[in-house]
Amino acid sequence: MRKSALTGALLVTIFASPALANDSVTKLTADPNNWAIQTGDYTNQRYSKLDQINRDNVKDLKVAWTFSTGVLRGHEGSPLVIGDTMWLHTPFPNNVFALDLNEPGKIIWTYKPKQDPSVIPVMCCDTVNRGLAYADGMIFLHQADTTVVALDAKTGKEVWKAVNGDPKKGETNTATVLPVKDKLVVGISGGEFGVAGHVTAYDIKTGKRVWRAYSSGPDDQILFDPQKTMSLGKPVGKDSSLKTWQGDQWKIGGGTTWGWYSYDPDLDLIYYGSGNPSTWNPAQRPGDNKWSMTIFARNPDTGVAKWAYQMTPFDEWDYDGINEMILADIDVKGEKRKVLVHFDRNGLGYTLDRGTGELLVAEKFDPAVNWTTGVEFDKSKPNYGRPYVVDKYSTAKNGEDVNTKGVCPAALGSKDMQPATFSPRTGLFYVPTNHVCMDYEPFRVSYTAGQPYVGATLSMYPAPNSHGGMGNFIAWDAGKGEIVWSQPEPFSVWSGALATAGGVVFYGTLEGYLKAVDEKDGKELFKFRTPSGIIGNVMTYSHKGKQYVGILSGIGGWAGIGLAAGLTNPTDGLGAVGGYAGLSNYTALGGTLTVFSLP
Repeated sequence: MRKSALTGALLVTIFASPALANDSVTKLTADPNNWAIQTGDYTNQRYSKLDQINRDNVKDLKVAWTFSTGVLRGHEGSPLVIGDTMWLHTPFPNNVFALDLNEPGKIIWTYKPKQDPSVIPVMCCDTVNRGLAYADGMIFLHQADTTVVALDAKTGKEVWKAVNGDPKKGETNTATVLPVKDKLVVGISGGEFGVAGHVTAYDIKTGKRVWRAYSSGPDDQILFDPQKTMSLGKPVGKDSSLKTWQGDQWKIGGGTTWGWYSYDPDLDLIYYGSGNPSTWNPAQRPGDNKWSMTIFARNPDTGVAKWAYQMTPFDEWDYDGINEMILADIDVKGEKRKVLVHFDRNGLGYTLDRGTGELLVAEKFDPAVNWTTGVEFDKSKPNYGRPYVVDKYSTAKNGEDVNTKGVCPAALGSKDMQPATFSPRTGLFYVPTNHVCMDYEPFRVSYTAGQPYVGATLSMYPAPNSHGGMGNFIAWDAGKGEIVWSQPEPFSVWSGALATAGGVVFYGTLEGYLKAVDEKDGKELFKFRTPSGIIGNVMTYSHKGKQYVGILSGIGGWAGIGLAAGLTNPTDGLGAVGGYAGLSNYTALGGTLTVFSLP
């Protein structure tokens, strides 16, 4: 986009009449009988108003029906349900099934995309896909090879296709999509291959590209207005990204956008985060590397950013900032605020004003976090909003070819993309977490398009001097920045959580258990062993007056990459293989949807 085009886009932002969220998404997500987009609704709260299943009877849950996807490797995301139909996706090759809920498991149609298997080795951390979205009578799929597809929801026929990236450069996709108004917002994966991260909006009816906003580069590419785009209360200024990279390193700078998207129709802003800068060796990219590791708030019509906040400037540990942005209205220090809450890979739980980007809270949500002593909150200081780095754990200060030991959290973060949930009943956030630390040795690496561009060797292990396990499931007060309760787990909690009006919070475990706990104290109320480890997200729906809970099981993802890809070298899988080697004693590959209900 040239400067004149950017100016035009800004004028549109100023003078366009207020537009609403996509009407079909708004209507369908307001009905708790449905589950129409991956995040439950635009707020990403993953909260259901259904209460037939509650803390008193959840112990009686039984398997209602199951469905095998026919695909192995990691099953992330969840099914969608609208009315009598469920839509289900798989990891690569990203098959899609429409199922008839009147005859549970009966297939209405199947969509099997033809993808080149050469995309598989270019995908970081397994061949996962985080799921479908529904809007305007269409099902939207973003394939591994970056093909965005709109399918007729009733027939499975292709309505349109668009190509969003080039796997030969290392660009792939693992994320879901978000329908907003008349646009479909999509991201890109490939930070470990030195791609340039971006978010793109396509016309929801035709698939025509409307705008693209990169994470790094000149203002006309990142869609920043130097005077009107704000960061921590101040205009970002001209070329705020370029000034923070050495030479042209920003062109292969990562900042990919493979996480989740949320939307506030009142503010007319979409929210998402960007990932790690490339390479993992910080010595090769001195500077703050803006705008990697950043929370963005953008206008969905134009892509122009209203505000941005970089959580981990000059990342030295691969603490991607892509985790979900949960929108809620909560009390912060005695005042009701419209906030965005984000549990970052870096181990800090952030609470920001979602209208302005003002930083309200930034506290550790895992007690093991040691790379930082905290964030500067004094607005008069030049380092306001920045974390203080502990020299002992600085891979940059320790230097290339030096193994920095005992860094907490590990690169996969105190939480990865597995989404948390918020309950308006309690005002608490329920967070699946990793309790994992690492040794990190950066080394010099050269860039070749389509080849890994990592530049670090990692080893991972449970946080020392703790309960011995690799995970916790916690309740978090985002107004105070405090853990309310914590339940230890032997492995990382790698599934998305679900809170319900029945006072129950659900999550899955890497060994394969679906668990239900009491929202008040975390007491375990129910658990059931599914056929494989769970990295999918718990969802719920109602059909013919009966509430169901569904979960995809199928071990894989970063934590389960050793099992998924048959890796045995402890430092393979970017360090995860050794850390999670014990998983093979508890679970094996499989792809199954398990649906529960009360008898």
